[in-house]
Amino acid sequence: MRGSATTLWRLARRPRLPFQQPAQVSNNNTALSIARRLCATAPFRRNEFSSSRHPPPFRFSTGQRRSMFIQTQATPNPSSLMFYPDKPVMQVGSADFPNPRSAMNSPLAKSLFAIDGVTRVFFGSDFVTVTKSEDAAWEFLKPEVFAAIMDFYSSGQPLFLDSQAAAAMDTAIHQDDSETVAMIKELLETRIRPAVQDDGGDIVYRGFDPDTGIVKLKMQGACSGCPSSSVTLKSGIENMLMHYVPEVKGVEQELDAQDDEATLSGQMSS
Repeated sequence: MRGSATTLWRLARRPRLPFQQPAQVSNNNTALSIARRLCATAPFRRNEFSSSRHPPPFRFSTGQRRSMFIQTQATPNPSSLMFYPDKPVMQVGSADFPNPRSAMNSPLAKSLFAIDGVTRVFFGSDFVTVTKSEDAAWEFLKPEVFAAIMDFYSSGQPLFLDSQAAAAMDTAIHQDDSETVAMIKELLETRIRPAVQDDGGDIVYRGFDPDTGIVKLKMQGACSGCPSSSVTLKSGIENMLMHYVPEVKGVEQELDAQDDEATLSGQMSS
């Protein structure tokens, strides 16, 4: 017979909805749809999701702890899933954890990496994106992720152990920035970043070379290692920056070793 905590969890979850895998869509079509949204003139609106991508919330409860509604949303990356705890996550900016070592300063990220099959964690303003390994199944990972998120918010722990840790303000405009760099940062912050965050990731400004006209960016969260990320960069982000900032001649994605391997494996399997 299982423990009382497990029994209460099962009672709280009934009736249990069958897990449905996110629909498999063409990577190119998905990336192009993001590109069209980036080039749209209408302002972006957060948290407007279709019912097919934003299923009803799960009510998760254990023991005497307060219940918690957690919503999930699919991303263009089939290995990544967004979890909405109905509470603020990051007050400012975002935080990316590409491996367990980088998560040592965050109790929530550390507990998520303790789940077998979790390979990457990302914090957004009101969501947590979890990326899994190819051999792991969401059917088994989702309950463990729900438990880890609920335990964290019930514990009262800070999101970061180091109070000095803060989100990287990569798009903050400084006094020594040129007019070109200031325009690039403004576009990234106001037009591009919101669209990328809607898909469970983020984009970080890494520099601009005035001699070549190349803007260096880094994809994070669900967008990192996604097979369609390169199409998104070229068809959406690059076109927008080149249109509004004539000095920009192209966009390059900056990859670390882990991202490079994930992107290569995704291109080989597509």
